[in-house]
Amino acid sequence: MQKVKEKLVVFSGAGMSADSGLKTFRDHGGLWENYEISEVATPQAWEKDPAHVLAFYNMRRKQLMEAKPNAAHKALARLEERYEVIIITQNIDDLHERSGSSNVLHLHGELMKVRSERYSELKYSWQKPELNLGDLCERGEQLRPDVVWFGEAVPAMEEAFRLLEGSQHFMVVGTSLNVYPAASLVNDVPISAKRYLIDPNTPEFMLEEQWQIIQERAEKGVPSLVETLLN
Repeated sequence: MQKVKEKLVVFSGAGMSADSGLKTFRDHGGLWENYEISEVATPQAWEKDPAHVLAFYNMRRKQLMEAKPNAAHKALARLEERYEVIIITQNIDDLHERSGSSNVLHLHGELMKVRSERYSELKYSWQKPELNLGDLCERGEQLRPDVVWFGEAVPAMEEAFRLLEGSQHFMVVGTSLNVYPAASLVNDVPISAKRYLIDPNTPEFMLEEQWQIIQERAEKGVPSLVETLLN
């Protein structure tokens, strides 16, 4: 009889992909490549200047297409040998999938997908570097990046809370736990679950008796913890 795998949920943030060369705005004083967040990542920005918003995401998409999964992404994929692994990520890149992880939920959308600005249910894979004004959905409406902007609802949160149920392990990687509602996930982790945090910075509310804390960047800390969990 095959042994039932323990359930391990990973909650990853921007620090997970930073070691692949994808910059995070919190590391640059609220700027992404010298862009103000309010100018490129809000519904108001899209309404005011959609071409400017598209240019920003086109740049990020090109960067992503050149980036490669790092050692942390690859290590998490290896965990599937022994665990039922579910990754809940705040990241909009596809590096988890490209490293081999098979069960990934993107809370804030995906850079390699687009959707109709009017009919949000019309979503498409987008493998081209650029999305431009005049690129339309099948119902004739402009396409926009399929990402959740600041001020928009996070529809995947309900599924994220459901995925936490019954988990025996919960791993937080590369996130400051400052972005809500995503950060509220830590409050719903089963009491009996073993908890791990991998990040150079430890949020003040995390008690060492409740968490195994590894103060390292993802690329170094994740492979180390994975080796322990596999052996």
